[in-house]
Order: sequence, then structure tokens, then C-alpha cells
Amino acid sequence: MDDTLLISDKFLAVLGIPGSWETIIILVVVLIFFGNRIPGIARSLGSGITEFKSGLKDGSDKSKSGADTERMDGEDS
Repeated sequence: MDDTLLISDKFLAVLGIPGSWETIIILVVVLIFFGNRIPGIARSLGSGITEFKSGLKDGSDKSKSGADTERMDGEDS
């Protein structure tokens, strides 16, 4: 079991992917430097996703109404 763990750690090291301890250290440093900005970033990301979803919903409603208008125009000709 330890041999496979060592092989996977070596494989990840060759790829340049940080291990678990390096990842924890990076997260701690990010929290120290940017901890006060993270709630604002999350809030703006959430509002952006909400606006995107409402835009998709409005766009599909407009495309459906636009298709109905085209059919009416086609029937008149």
C-alpha cells in the first residue's frame, strides 16, 4: 500500500502538482492575504450566476415569443 502511495506522490511531483501539505500551506497563505476579500468575491460571483440564469431564462422566453411572431408574419404573407 505504501509503495502505491509513493509512486503516486512521485508521479504528481513529476507533473509539478503540489501535494497535500503544499496545498494546505498555499490555502493558509491565501486566507491570510485575501481573507477579508473572499466574502465579497463570493457574493459577486453568486449575483453574477443569478443574473446569468435569469438572462438565460429571459432569452429563451424572448426566442419563443420571437418564433411566434415569425409564424404570424409568415401566415399573413
